[in-house]
Amino acid sequence: MHPMVSTGIDVALLVFWAFLLFFVCLIFYLRREDRREGYPLEDEATGRLDTPGGVLHTASTKSFLLPFGHGTVTAPTQGRESVDIAARRIERSTGAPYAPTGDPLADGIGPAAWANRAKRPDLDMEGHPRIVPLSGAIGYSIARGDADLSGWPVVGADGAVAGHVSELWIDKADRLIRYIQIEDAGAPLLAPMMMAKVDRRRSRVVIDALNAAQFAGVPRLEATDQITLYEEERVQAYFGGGYLYANAGRQEPFL
Repeated sequence: MHPMVSTGIDVALLVFWAFLLFFVCLIFYLRREDRREGYPLEDEATGRLDTPGGVLHTASTKSFLLPFGHGTVTAPTQGRESVDIAARRIERSTGAPYAPTGDPLADGIGPAAWANRAKRPDLDMEGHPRIVPLSGAIGYSIARGDADLSGWPVVGADGAVAGHVSELWIDKADRLIRYIQIEDAGAPLLAPMMMAKVDRRRSRVVIDALNAAQFAGVPRLEATDQITLYEEERVQAYFGGGYLYANAGRQEPFL
């Protein structure tokens, strides 16, 4: 027999209604929290912005304290402002894809899109830049038996030579090579190591994301000894976009 609070109400009923109230409040909280970025929604066909959404609109602004004295960041940081992109719909129907009208690798279209990350390097647990040139990383070297790739040609998707390896950039925290620096007279030109294939038999590095001539358009670094999160985002996006936009044949269907 359940203990009674009053006639018709017992403890089990009170617990049930308390749980139900908690659950409803939790749903409201989660729906408000997940709308911190990207809202209000945009109509796919017209681009018109929808209304904010009443009680389920975003919660109050939160501030997050960043490590190593980098201040604070707030969320949401911005709304859903209209942005002009160098692309147009191939049809007027809802959900129709966009076709680039300029250079998609430089304009940040589709797989070449990027986010505006912080203009500072990624840091290790001690607060030092984690991605640095191997030549400046004390205590780090290429494992015995592995080629250091210095002077090896870098070949693009078209089989032409885009340049030669002049330096390797390592991730001191993860103990691996992150980027290949390609010899160039200007600012450092980096290519992601994860997109490279080391051809030991022919002593060359193949990066088929881009054609050789397109390497000249890779976003460059401001410093010679570090890469910022902002620069990493653009370098990776440029190469990633090449798998679709490097040549016209990659944009055609397989079937």
